[in-house]
Amino acid sequence: MGMVQTLTDAWRRSGVEPGDTLLLHSSIRRTLVQARRQGDRLEVQDILDSFLEALGPRGTLLLPLFNFDFTTGVPFDIRSTPSRMGALTEAGRLRDGAVRTGHPIYSFAALGYRAREFEGVDNTSGYADDSPFGLLKTMDGKIGVLDLDDQGSMTFYHHVEEVRAVDYRYHKAFTGDCTDRNGVTTSRTYTLFVRDLDKGVATHVNPAGELMWKRGLYAGARPGTGSGLRVIRAREMFDFVAALIDGGQALGTLYVLENTGER
Repeated sequence: MGMVQTLTDAWRRSGVEPGDTLLLHSSIRRTLVQARRQGDRLEVQDILDSFLEALGPRGTLLLPLFNFDFTTGVPFDIRSTPSRMGALTEAGRLRDGAVRTGHPIYSFAALGYRAREFEGVDNTSGYADDSPFGLLKTMDGKIGVLDLDDQGSMTFYHHVEEVRAVDYRYHKAFTGDCTDRNGVTTSRTYTLFVRDLDKGVATHVNPAGELMWKRGLYAGARPGTGSGLRVIRAREMFDFVAALIDGGQALGTLYVLENTGER
């Protein structure tokens, strides 16, 4: 059995099913190290292929291409601005047939059966309902996380916070030059629903992740164990996190106040 097939089988045991639409956050270092210890010359492209194989011909892979340079005045070019989310995401951006969404900070690459449904997605606000996060939820897609904790990966929390209009975050605008896929450059304004630093708000979502493990919403393996991949349905995560917010339980499960010590 080849290494790609071995990984494909591992992802499926962790909850990836043929036909899924999967948003994947990843750290591939341990996967590469394990393969090399076994004498396999595993490459980044092989890992990408293994996820596409696990999803099958009617599956779709969504990769975060997040890059925060636009917030410091660096122009965004949808054709060439690199991902800052690791080698696997950059390999996805460069893969033939990849469709990139338009937000200059929180863009995504879509590969596979439903990729064209992400073509032209150009949400103004990074986490809004018309963003790829919201589209994933509408598609009844899944979120997979490879060898990262919630704090270091699960941006979907902020989608729920924006939709629920939490009072510890606010909309902040960023304006700069954006170049589209036709090479046309215009000045554009986009927003992010950022934490309120004046209130000392710090993201602190691992407690919510533990609650989702206890509820049985996560399938698969914890970071650093087994395949390292865990999977959750986007709609189920949305409903669970929204219930925390609506029930007044966000403090201590989704954020803390650093300047007061309140948790």
